Amino acid sequence: MSDSALSASRKKKRPLLMILLLLVAIGACGAAGYAWWMLHKQQSAPGSQTAEVKKNEPPVPPIFLALDTFTVNLQTPDNDPDRVLYIGLTLRLPDEKNRAVLNEYLPEVRSRLLLLLSRQKTSDLVSETGKQQLVQEIKQVLDVPLVKGQPPQVINDVLFTAFILR
Repeated sequence: MSDSALSASRKKKRPLLMILLLLVAIGACGAAGYAWWMLHKQQSAPGSQTAEVKKNEPPVPPIFLALDTFTVNLQTPDNDPDRVLYIGLTLRLPDEKNRAVLNEYLPEVRSRLLLLLSRQKTSDLVSETGKQQLVQEIKQVLDVPLVKGQPPQVINDVLFTAFILR
């Protein structure tokens, strides 16, 4: 074979190799684009939770029930009658239904809370853990149905609006 025949066969193989590489690159880009499109389509499909959907939904306004302040005498080890707790409470509720029930039976709610608060000890209420324990006890006391046969109330949180221990 002559040099011209050898160089002609090499020239024919180079464009074929370039075309093959170009087709592989286009196929890889197409596969990557298709995968990205399917992933994006799946995230924005109806029923899926995306950040865009959450941004468009307005936050649910909180439902609070503010109670009048309570002033109770506390139990002390030395029976000191001057130990007093002045406490203001606000209840955070999940819905208007619970708020309406608690508001309707407000005298019983206040009575339960007064009995609970009067059983507290000064030494327990001084610490942060004692106050958190009081929040849990308030939830338990108010969780019991106010009327026989009624479902229990749901209290999401108890907030202190005033807390003076004297």
